[in-house]
Amino acid sequence: MFPNSTYAESVDFTFWFIVGISFALLILISFLMVFFVIKYNRKKKVKAVNIHGNLPLEILWTVIPVLLTLAMFYYGWMGYKDLSNPPADSMVVKSTGQMWKWTYEYDNGLKTDTLFVPVNKPVRIDLISADVNHSFYIPALRIKRDVIPNRKNFLWFQAENTGSFDIACAEYCGLQHSYMYSKVVIMPEDKFNEWFATATDSMNSASVVIDTATTK
Repeated sequence: MFPNSTYAESVDFTFWFIVGISFALLILISFLMVFFVIKYNRKKKVKAVNIHGNLPLEILWTVIPVLLTLAMFYYGWMGYKDLSNPPADSMVVKSTGQMWKWTYEYDNGLKTDTLFVPVNKPVRIDLISADVNHSFYIPALRIKRDVIPNRKNFLWFQAENTGSFDIACAEYCGLQHSYMYSKVVIMPEDKFNEWFATATDSMNSASVVIDTATTK
């Protein structure tokens, strides 16, 4: 699945960077293993010699793993730092996870079971759990954040392309965990504004009807 946000590109880079290092180490270790098996085969009667006190070699096998680990940490930290600092002008939507659905509430009180957002607009999602542990996950945007009872959490994204993408729960939360899916619909800004106005009018009309029925 192609990335759909600027943040997604950094996540993909970090992922492939770690995979590349892991693959290179796999090839190196496999080669050395086969090489030494052949070289010190019993039939050749060549005995291996233990190495003692080789300072350059000890520095080498210490420094290289440390540098590789620090590089992986650096890219991971930069991604985490970006995800933890939403722009000040972000649109805020509250998302509540509960067994087994997601609901979304906009700043005017509008509630939906599908997340509608404009393209090229930073969106901050405030995450709340109504019951057990959940994890808010949008694979296409490469974002995931735990949703814990009695604890506020958030994430943010800025989508670069329109479309409809899955929202899943990535934390086992009960018998119907695998069905806890929703959608994020990313729309052009004018289409989003049109939808938002229509949905708000419908919500207000429904509230008027309920209030009228209650007062009778």
